[in-house]
Amino acid sequence: MFYARINELKTLEETYNKPGFQMTIIYGRRRVGKSTLIKEFIKDKRASYYMAAQTSLEDNIKKWADQFIDDLMPSVKGASFDDPDKLFQFIGKACSDEKTVVVLDEIPYVAEADPSFLSVFQRAIDNIYANKNIYLILCGSAISFMEKEILSEKSPLFGRRTNQIYLKPFDYIDSALFVPRYTFEEKAVVYGVTGGVAKYLSLFNDNMSLDDNLINIYFKTSGYLYDEAANLLTQEFRSIATYNVVIEVCSLEANKLTEIADKAHISTASLTYIIKSLTTVGIISKVVPITDENNKKKTKYEITDGMYRFWYKFIPSAKAAIEMNRGEAYYYKNVKPRLHEYMGAVFEEMCRHYTLLQGLEGNLNSFITETGTWWGTGHDHKPTDIDVVGIDSASKKAVIGECKFKNEVVDKAVYDSLMERRALIDKHYKEVQYLLFSLTGFSKWLEEETDRDMVRLVKLEDMYNC
Repeated sequence: MFYARINELKTLEETYNKPGFQMTIIYGRRRVGKSTLIKEFIKDKRASYYMAAQTSLEDNIKKWADQFIDDLMPSVKGASFDDPDKLFQFIGKACSDEKTVVVLDEIPYVAEADPSFLSVFQRAIDNIYANKNIYLILCGSAISFMEKEILSEKSPLFGRRTNQIYLKPFDYIDSALFVPRYTFEEKAVVYGVTGGVAKYLSLFNDNMSLDDNLINIYFKTSGYLYDEAANLLTQEFRSIATYNVVIEVCSLEANKLTEIADKAHISTASLTYIIKSLTTVGIISKVVPITDENNKKKTKYEITDGMYRFWYKFIPSAKAAIEMNRGEAYYYKNVKPRLHEYMGAVFEEMCRHYTLLQGLEGNLNSFITETGTWWGTGHDHKPTDIDVVGIDSASKKAVIGECKFKNEVVDKAVYDSLMERRALIDKHYKEVQYLLFSLTGFSKWLEEETDRDMVRLVKLEDMYNC
């Protein structure tokens, strides 16, 4: 099944409908659905799709030629090419007036096999394809490579692309499309343990219980995601040991650079490079208070990829049990009772997404254009934080919110706690609305006594029906 990706398909269709040569670069983390998106787009078009292999340039060129001939030129089946120049010329001759889509998926595999490949490709684009009705789509999962070698000014292909698509995981709303039979709470958990990555979402069968799915996918040696974190790190980095340690330390809630370096037993200089690499591939993110972005002392680093966050939270300590075929028992004893705790940070992220969406659609008391979180010192001079902060920089207005993913109603105490944190984020912003988010609902007092224009009460089901 193909879900969502409406904006991406629209971009591809609009580019396809432009006359003459066009080129789109598509990149994003592995398993996010790039290839599925491309195949959905080309299914009713004259197109050739080739996914490169981690092999030699000559082998890739031969296989690419075979695929192109199978797709568009079966009458010359048996023709063979092992030289990129000759293949590019052949493709150019095969593409005349009718628009033709030519896809090279996982271009890093070809480019890394021979450093001259991108320069040869560039000459073909300039001298052959520029005058053809060809829509060229280049795709890759190695984000750092795509940004440095394909998109940057130093790339031979720089200036040739029409546009680019950085394909990101699904948000919590689109992720729910994969498990329509689940409750809203179960849909949220599925999003929380997959991070919205298409491949991982497709593993869930909503004819089965959530518990059974999690056990089968994560807590069995045969489970697709049991070794996934290590497998992906191996594909991204040459030596994964240090990267693994850094992620493990972050999963234990060490979030300052010096703290991570100390607990991982590596130098700050080395850690800076590792953090940058992990940030580039989307595993870790730099987090700062939304209205205090230049305060380096408040900078934190957190695991923001949902699959990695869940994996490092539970799988390392479960490995012995899983290897002894006791993963199910481990799940019920040590994971299921902590799912709500785990979902706390995920729910906050979902609430920030909801706030931004509602703000941009004009459904809040301010046109919110940015959301984030805030932490610092409270009015009582003690450390405190605010889960959701939405700001309108133009009008200097803000909304703030508190989130509770618990099987109990949010009551007056939570409201009072949020009110105590008013006017903390930045004196230049006027707070015009307060948001309370709850998994299950709200107390009678909150429902009846609060000013519903100033205080919005949002249940999980409201977040999915927005």
